[in-house]
Amino acid sequence: MADPIRVLIVDDELIVRESLAGWLGKAGYAVDAAPGGRIAVEMIGAKQYDLIFLDVRMSDLDGMEVLKRVKLHYPETLVVMMTAYGTVQNAVDAMKAGADDYLIKPFEPEYLPLLVEKLLKQKRLLDENIALRDQADVRAHFHGLIGASECMRRLFAFIDQVAEVDSPVLLQGETGTGKELVAKAIHAKSKRRFGPFVPINCGAFAETLLESELFGHEVGSFTGATRAQKGRLEMAKGGTLFLDEVGEIPPKMQVDLLRVLQEKRFQRVGGSRDVFVDFRLICATHRDLTREVSKGNFRQDFYFRLKVIEIEVPALRDRRQDIPLLARHFLDRFRRETNKRVTGITEDAMMLLQSYDWPGNVRELENTLERAVVLSNGAVLNKADFGFLFRTPQQDVPLSLEEMEKVHIERVLKLCRWNISKAAKVLEVNRATLHNKIRKFGLRSPE
Repeated sequence: MADPIRVLIVDDELIVRESLAGWLGKAGYAVDAAPGGRIAVEMIGAKQYDLIFLDVRMSDLDGMEVLKRVKLHYPETLVVMMTAYGTVQNAVDAMKAGADDYLIKPFEPEYLPLLVEKLLKQKRLLDENIALRDQADVRAHFHGLIGASECMRRLFAFIDQVAEVDSPVLLQGETGTGKELVAKAIHAKSKRRFGPFVPINCGAFAETLLESELFGHEVGSFTGATRAQKGRLEMAKGGTLFLDEVGEIPPKMQVDLLRVLQEKRFQRVGGSRDVFVDFRLICATHRDLTREVSKGNFRQDFYFRLKVIEIEVPALRDRRQDIPLLARHFLDRFRRETNKRVTGITEDAMMLLQSYDWPGNVRELENTLERAVVLSNGAVLNKADFGFLFRTPQQDVPLSLEEMEKVHIERVLKLCRWNISKAAKVLEVNRATLHNKIRKFGLRSPE
């Protein structure tokens, strides 16, 4: 049996609390009551309510203030404002502050169940839409990768295709695009998935240390080598070796690795015994290796051996459609890790995220969501929570909301190549409003 709908009545008049509790209790709802705003805030913090009937005027804490706190921290809770001093302006103010409906005292008891059912029906539809969206989000997950854009769907299909063979793969793309996740997905889909996935960042080691890390060493091969040690080439037996930042490998070691790929064997540093290897090689780089070859920084024969299969991992700005999926994924993760009650992101904040260029790609978005969740004081992240994205190095404080609006509009205009109709559609305003904003902020087309 489903749990009963939980209702809280907040009013400083005893007769109102008792009457409402009696009417709603007969309708099958679980009802609590609070004689004032401060007690109500404590009760709401201790227990989750589906619906709150909230008086506008109370002596200890104004009902509008309670409403703002509820919508800030528990935006999914329905709130009906009540007053004996009803005016059109009161109703407008309450709805602007997030109220779901408005009641003028005295009201007919027969009307209450109808009102509650109407509100709960709206909530059920909203919950169903969220559930459908979450199901779509799940379908957009592919072995650790997230995306529903056309370029990501093509990437997923290509991963399925190349996973079936054992040829070397070269992943190219900007820093932070998730190249290691692509490598892991290829491994997870391949026949080697039950073997190890062994990663190494080639740019994180000095040349002598990188050689030992890759090839291993024998006892006494260098100062401090008191015992023999396997290298990553041996550790990857039966699995996949992932060389991240392969463009950082020195030329001499490129020759050694090329020989390993051709002969399937090598010797440890300081050793004389051949060690036979069996692994699939996946490499990644953010460098333009063709240019590095032409400059003499990367061996052409090694390059051709690595790029039997090439995959370009798209930058985040080239798949902006995926930003909401990724943002919700990171939000959910950091909400669990920090135990903070952050439930969502406002539409205008999401548009702000989609208009940003993300030079650090998915990794920057991940760090951005972590920071926003940790520093957030509300249940829903808004534009102000992401103001630090638009801070220049010279600024000590975040931009104001008006300055953020200017930056946001300018970014959207650039993204749309100053096509006013297209930019207005993205911003969800009419052309006249956008023209007014352009004049207000003194924006100019570069052309």
